Amino acid sequence: MSIRTGIDPKACCNPQHAFFIGTQPAERSTQMTTKERVLEQLEQQRGKSISGAKLAEQLSLSRNAVWKAITALRTEGYQIQAVTNKGYCLAPENDILSVQGILPFLSPDAAKYANQISVFDSLPSTNQKAKEYAVSGAAHGTVVIAETQTAGRGRYDRSFFSPNGGLYLSIVLHPAHLPFTHITAVTAFAANAVCETIEALSDRKPAVKWVNDVLIGGKKVCGILTEAVTDFESGGLSWIVLGIGINLTAQFPPELQKIAGAVFPDGAPAGCRNQFAASLINKLLTDSAIPDEPAIFAAYRARLLLPEAEITVQQGDVAYPASAVGINDCGHLIVRLRDGSQRILTSGEIRLPYPSA
Repeated sequence: MSIRTGIDPKACCNPQHAFFIGTQPAERSTQMTTKERVLEQLEQQRGKSISGAKLAEQLSLSRNAVWKAITALRTEGYQIQAVTNKGYCLAPENDILSVQGILPFLSPDAAKYANQISVFDSLPSTNQKAKEYAVSGAAHGTVVIAETQTAGRGRYDRSFFSPNGGLYLSIVLHPAHLPFTHITAVTAFAANAVCETIEALSDRKPAVKWVNDVLIGGKKVCGILTEAVTDFESGGLSWIVLGIGINLTAQFPPELQKIAGAVFPDGAPAGCRNQFAASLINKLLTDSAIPDEPAIFAAYRARLLLPEAEITVQQGDVAYPASAVGINDCGHLIVRLRDGSQRILTSGEIRLPYPSA
């Protein structure tokens, strides 16, 4: 495991070791390494040249320190061009995830409220790392992102294929900061945020499969995993970890090609992953933009796939056919059985017929 930028994993709850994106640039710079400070300046000028002398002056560094930082960034895979008499230029096609790459796309409200962001080269699971942070007292809005997951998982502990090129993000949420009564609203809120981001940053039209999948053309492009811990004394929730995995590009083994899809099947635009991450953070962590439950479920309902053909309901070891009717005000799925009676699903999952969209 290698942490690229952000929180020190051994000191995630210690403010002096955390990368606070809500602070002013001068304050933030004292909490970053020289390499991260140089990268932040290059990201702000992405596609434009900035001289080594100007970088050194702006960051109060020596020219040699700037050169060493540039060399280190190139070693990590950043495409940084050196142009004679112009300086250094971060190529627009760079698509490496980083805190510095996310920052330019954050709204002022989200930048102030999203307390901590970490970006890792690889993790077994972003949800697992976020839960470790939560257990240690991480603040509401702590974000964990990974380039790849070696043990990504979804509901019922199923594996989630997580190669390079996707976006794997988990956020620690404290219930006191959310205007929700039902935990199902958190998953619906996340599904709406994913759909809105896909619609804003691509020409694709996503839909939602109850309860936690986002599909395009009948194939899964995103899975959402919501996990929570209950305070046994109060009976309320202590914290929630919201995990989102998005297939941005199509790199699937044969066994997944029938069911898995990608937002950009022909290749993702340069630099889009940082923008996708920022868009999700903006939507999920901007206080003034968080809608109430009726609005969340209304938006979720509008995108919900309700096929005319029968679906298969799976609850534990029991599977049975039914017709999807819609969701109720708690986000639970209403189905109609073959005898005409209706049933409300508070748990379980459904399998859609093919094609489903």
